[in-house]
Amino acid sequence: MSSLEIAMGAALAFGFGAIGTAWAQSRIGSAGAGAIAEKPELAGSIIILEALPETMVILGFVIAAMIILMVK
Repeated sequence: MSSLEIAMGAALAFGFGAIGTAWAQSRIGSAGAGAIAEKPELAGSIIILEALPETMVILGFVIAAMIILMVK
């Protein structure tokens, strides 16, 4: 494989994970703001729900690192 293909694969793995996380957090954030406005005691749950999609970015980063390091 050429270095361009390796770089593109790593970029796609990380990029799609980041885009998916951004989309999920935007939806959770807007719904969470409405929920907290009505019931302030839900703030802890909303913070946890907002942090969960971050695992998608971490997984994309790990896969990108594996692509770069293991193909050589």
